[in-house]
Amino acid sequence: MTRKEKQWCAVNILSHSRHDWMNKLQLIKGNLALRKYDRVSAIIDEIVIEAQNESNLCNLKMPDLAALFMTCNWESHRFSLEYEVVGDIINLEHYDNQMTSLCTAFFDLLDQSAEQNHDNHLSILVEPDIEKDEIRFIFDFNGIITNTERLSLWLDKQKERQDKVFTTYELTTYELNVMVTLHHVKGV
Repeated sequence: MTRKEKQWCAVNILSHSRHDWMNKLQLIKGNLALRKYDRVSAIIDEIVIEAQNESNLCNLKMPDLAALFMTCNWESHRFSLEYEVVGDIINLEHYDNQMTSLCTAFFDLLDQSAEQNHDNHLSILVEPDIEKDEIRFIFDFNGIITNTERLSLWLDKQKERQDKVFTTYELTTYELNVMVTLHHVKGV
């Protein structure tokens, strides 16, 4: 089932969120029982960082992209997703549809191109930069890519589009790094 076919209703979102929180609480409880206080502290620090990333992502005013990132690991993908927003927190609502479409297509392509039974991981860094008047999305995939040609063709095709700039991409069987740079128009 593709993302377009799946509708996240409030009950589904709350159910998945509750499940995640229960897992985190069980980790804390288990480590407390084992008197591993350093691990409990580390788990809490991880939870705080995750909450800060979610808040920063939501503050970019890109609700569709935020929903895509925040629910990605609840869906069946051939990769796990981690994301971080660094730099200036600015209103990027103008880019929401564009980046959501791009990321949805990219996620679908990764699902078709990555090894199914492997621990594949995708990290996304979102970096708005007011001084340079641009927004960078840095995608870093580590795992096994079974079809590098398919990814290469798609990335080359994306480079031709005028609404974004693929500054660089590097692709091997075990790694893919892509930087998408959007030029931000002040006041947009």
